[in-house]
Amino acid sequence: MSEGEDASALWREIAGCTACAAEFAASKTGHPPRPVMQMAPQAQLCVAGQAPGWRAHVAGRPFDDPSGDRLRAWLGLARAQFYDPALLALLPMGFCFPGHDAKGGDKPPPPRCASIWRARLFAAHPALKLVLLVGGAAQKWHLGPRYAGSVTETVRNWRVFYEAEGPGPRYLPLPHPSWRNTLWLKRNEWFERETIPFVQTCISELMRKRIDNC
Repeated sequence: MSEGEDASALWREIAGCTACAAEFAASKTGHPPRPVMQMAPQAQLCVAGQAPGWRAHVAGRPFDDPSGDRLRAWLGLARAQFYDPALLALLPMGFCFPGHDAKGGDKPPPPRCASIWRARLFAAHPALKLVLLVGGAAQKWHLGPRYAGSVTETVRNWRVFYEAEGPGPRYLPLPHPSWRNTLWLKRNEWFERETIPFVQTCISELMRKRIDNC
């Protein structure tokens, strides 16, 4: 991979990926690979999530569910803005629905996906300014040894990660917006009181600059 890798060619390569086909075929759903992502060269904001769920797999659209409603509320974005690839990239750690575990929940994203695609994808999109790390898998990969050891502690220290200097985009860790985290939100009221207003301010600033540069 080189820094000059053509983004469109890379997207087509990802769309045709079958690296996990045998694993998916052997799952209870027996589904084929279907990478679900959203990207455009000019996008400056990115949501790095976990992996698409079954509904996203069927629809071919990420976060088109109640978790997405909560996430859009956190970001202060309408549906039309959220699904505008020129504004927002949606790049989960696993591009395909990974299948269900023994309890009926979604499996974690296969590490194989990130090892094949992630570094190439981000190198090919230098316009990204802010990456929202939604959930532990994204936080571990993007923050590396800086990951605080748990989602709670990593999100609690969001200012440290946002203000860290270095090449590439800034990072802001967030919990997953799943209904399963409703109790977490009640136990950590500081998140919606302190973190969410900052996230919305950052996004509004990116959007303002984007309009000014048009």
